Amino acid sequence: MFDIFKKKTSSDVAKDRLKLLLVSDRANCTPELMEMIKNDIINVISKYMDIDADGLEIQITQTEFEGNDEAVPALYANIPIKDIKHKE
Repeated sequence: MFDIFKKKTSSDVAKDRLKLLLVSDRANCTPELMEMIKNDIINVISKYMDIDADGLEIQITQTEFEGNDEAVPALYANIPIKDIKHKE
């Protein structure tokens, strides 16, 4: 639980960047497009929640789609939530 308060080291940042490159290559998606997707997710979710934008991770993987024999790309997002914004 206390991992969310741990500051990332330069090696952690480098690993994250490498993962992003590998994922984007696998999905035939440029790193620039992945970064734009990440920024859009941050902007939308931030309207409703306080999030740790530095801790946000997105990943494109292959998954089975129901009724389809082929694997299809799927977007997974891990978004650390600090607090929920309540309407007043």
